[in-house]
Amino acid sequence: MDFNLNPRNESYRKRIRDFVDQELLPLEQNADAYDEHENIAPDYLEKMRAKAKQQGLWCLQIPEDLGGQGLDIVGMAACYEEMNRSIFGPVVFNAAAPDDGNMTVLAKVATKAQQERWLKPMVEGRVRSSFVMTEPAPGCGSDPGMMQTTATRKGDRWVIQGHKHFITGAAEASHFILIARTSDDTRKGLSAFLFHKDDPGWEIVRRIPIMGPEEHGGHCELKFDGLEIPDENRLMEVGDGLKLTQIRLGTARLTHCMRWLGLARRSLEIATEYVDNRESFGQPLAQREGVQWLLGEAAMEIQIGRLLTMHAAWKLDQGDFARKEVSMAKVAVADTLHKAVDTAIQLCGARGYSKDTPLEWIYRYARQARLVDGASEVHKMVFSKTLLAERTDFWHWGVEA
Repeated sequence: MDFNLNPRNESYRKRIRDFVDQELLPLEQNADAYDEHENIAPDYLEKMRAKAKQQGLWCLQIPEDLGGQGLDIVGMAACYEEMNRSIFGPVVFNAAAPDDGNMTVLAKVATKAQQERWLKPMVEGRVRSSFVMTEPAPGCGSDPGMMQTTATRKGDRWVIQGHKHFITGAAEASHFILIARTSDDTRKGLSAFLFHKDDPGWEIVRRIPIMGPEEHGGHCELKFDGLEIPDENRLMEVGDGLKLTQIRLGTARLTHCMRWLGLARRSLEIATEYVDNRESFGQPLAQREGVQWLLGEAAMEIQIGRLLTMHAAWKLDQGDFARKEVSMAKVAVADTLHKAVDTAIQLCGARGYSKDTPLEWIYRYARQARLVDGASEVHKMVFSKTLLAERTDFWHWGVEA
């Protein structure tokens, strides 16, 4: 692949970078700009979103005919990385999980009527959304086949019974995508549905406390006791729930990597600035070999993660599922984020451990990277199975047509 960005993607990347530098990094220094869950407060969020819209930087990932900017996935990779150099970045540009993945999958598989009702308000930033799949044991986690929540057909409606937890964004979501069991078929036993927060028959049991910081809407436990969903709000065909999940999560997992690389870069930006200016025993820390080793190793890991992510993005743009490439990027970049911020804290000493920089915020946030959208161990299973099937062809190069 050609690692040069096309002029359009580069223009968006530069504009995102300038917006982050001029608007968001200074805002992080304002204590009033944070809500009680350590994310950007609603008033400040709306102001920043209005500026992003005004500058044409809104919803880069959504096709132009649906209200977005229509960037390809390679362009998203470059821009999402720049966005998340700020801890406030992705949500300002309407590119934060879970809305990002939900909008992307609805743009791909929803009917025109469903897009008008459910997707359009999300693209316009009028509502938030949530993806409802994970369940308490013995229900599904990384294995959708263990799904316990059921959808039973009753005329032209589906009745939902079940229990979900760790549902990101649920406390502030209006639109939900629900995965539930509609039969015992191994491959075609799950189906996907849309429902609204005001529909009766379900409740948020609690907002689950986490290490944090949290996305808007937190991570919630939900119970369903007779929620009725009209068949017109079913996504794709009956039995296509697993297929929808795979369509959604392929790109969504990679967008996590894109954003995490931004946080990793920000961590090293803070560290390099500190060691350049902090003197110890007569010379700047940056001149000491041990410090250079730490910085160099972290910088190299970030670049490896960028290459893995960009390669997977390119393959997705070619129409490939890129399963092993996405899984390898997910594992590597999750580790890289932790290594980068851990290194930065070590180099910044007490300042890094304090709340005077966002490093402690990023450090707590980074621990979830090895868990969300499939634990690292699960992804290693995915590409190791591919290795066993492909053997030496696991490392093949593509050939131009």
